[in-house]
Amino acid sequence: MSAADPVFAGLARQAELIAGGELSSRELTEAYLKRIERLDPTLNAFRIVFAERALVEADQADSRRRASETRPLLGVPFAIKDDTDIAGEITARGTNAYGAPPTADAEVVRRLRAAGAVIVGKTHVPELMITPFTESPTFGATRNPWDLNRTPGGSSGGSAAAVAAGLVGGALASDGGGSIRIPAGCCGLFGLKPQRDRVPLAPAREHWHGLSVFGAVTRHVADSALFLDVAGDGEALAPAVTRPPGTLRIATSTVVPPPILAKPDAEQRGAMDSMCELLRGLGHQVGLVEIPYGTTVPAFTARYLRGAADDAAAMPHPERLARRTKAFRRIGALIPDAALRRARQEEAANARAIATVFEHADVLMTPMFTKRPVPIGTWEGYGALRTFDGYARWVPYTAAFNHTGQPAASVPAGFTDDGFPLAVQLVGRPGDEATLLSLAAQIEAERPWADRTPPL
Repeated sequence: MSAADPVFAGLARQAELIAGGELSSRELTEAYLKRIERLDPTLNAFRIVFAERALVEADQADSRRRASETRPLLGVPFAIKDDTDIAGEITARGTNAYGAPPTADAEVVRRLRAAGAVIVGKTHVPELMITPFTESPTFGATRNPWDLNRTPGGSSGGSAAAVAAGLVGGALASDGGGSIRIPAGCCGLFGLKPQRDRVPLAPAREHWHGLSVFGAVTRHVADSALFLDVAGDGEALAPAVTRPPGTLRIATSTVVPPPILAKPDAEQRGAMDSMCELLRGLGHQVGLVEIPYGTTVPAFTARYLRGAADDAAAMPHPERLARRTKAFRRIGALIPDAALRRARQEEAANARAIATVFEHADVLMTPMFTKRPVPIGTWEGYGALRTFDGYARWVPYTAAFNHTGQPAASVPAGFTDDGFPLAVQLVGRPGDEATLLSLAAQIEAERPWADRTPPL
């Protein structure tokens, strides 16, 4: 199917087509439901699809449009990650340890509905969103549309697989250690982890002791900006997409944060080199930098493991959790409150150290991965520590910026010789999503990644 087909148009363009009467919400929703029926048995991106309900919502949206009602996402289909509450539907979190369904939508879902979005279903996650690959004993493995033998990443793997395969135009994602950026990078999509507190987590106050945020995985940069303007608080970000970024100072580093022992392979270094060449050609100043990570990774790890343990303890039926998840719970429960407090207190010092990079740069660029997304089942049967050590070496670049809270994005960076998508990570100053969006939009205009679709 061509990328020119409306199912691959992305949220912003779909909203324009529906608002202009060129496409009905009913037509678009039916097209997605047919693709889900045909392709999702292979991909396993959705835990549940609300087919009848989505068609009713689409008809309502079309009626509102005919009545000249305007909303930013009126009639546009959207998917919800299955760590987020939808009233009357269980929030499975990748496990069968769940309890009763919630009685109210999460605030981000409420805002999406208020903007006119049609909710088509809930997407798969790994158990309790712990791992950056989307596999669980309860719901099986979600597959990457670009290579069915590889992971689409995690924990927003179902969301990324669905968007990449053209099963929906955009999907909710969350990121406590890379879970927006990693799946976006695995699947050739744009994924922006916004500044902490940009998008409300309600009914939760925080998640993983302050690490987690909501965002989206999308085909285009403009789609993510539209999502943030609908779901988030603060300045409007859509104008940044159409605003040239000017000449930026871009600092680059491929050094893996200590104490992780890994380095990017030739494929990932090639993605960085190609992006550096493009950025210089666009007039930006590009240079190397040493990132003062300090204790960022150990402090993050304390928050992450204790957060996973707390989530496991809070499940209504923790006895049903998988063996590896129970091991993560045991390990995280060993982190005392005093150590957790120290880790959170270290955030300010770590953030100040990393901020010194931005005294001489506007954007920081790192690889997204050290190697191509791993095959399905890479860590099947492994314990918690061995699994954690394995994926820490694969995705070492993302977690530091959950600890500091600043925005960071996965941006497509071309394709390998055999057609698999590549990506780099762009990191911004605290609160400066606008610069990341403006630069990413410039990159997209120069190298329009969404013109290529997976060979399904």
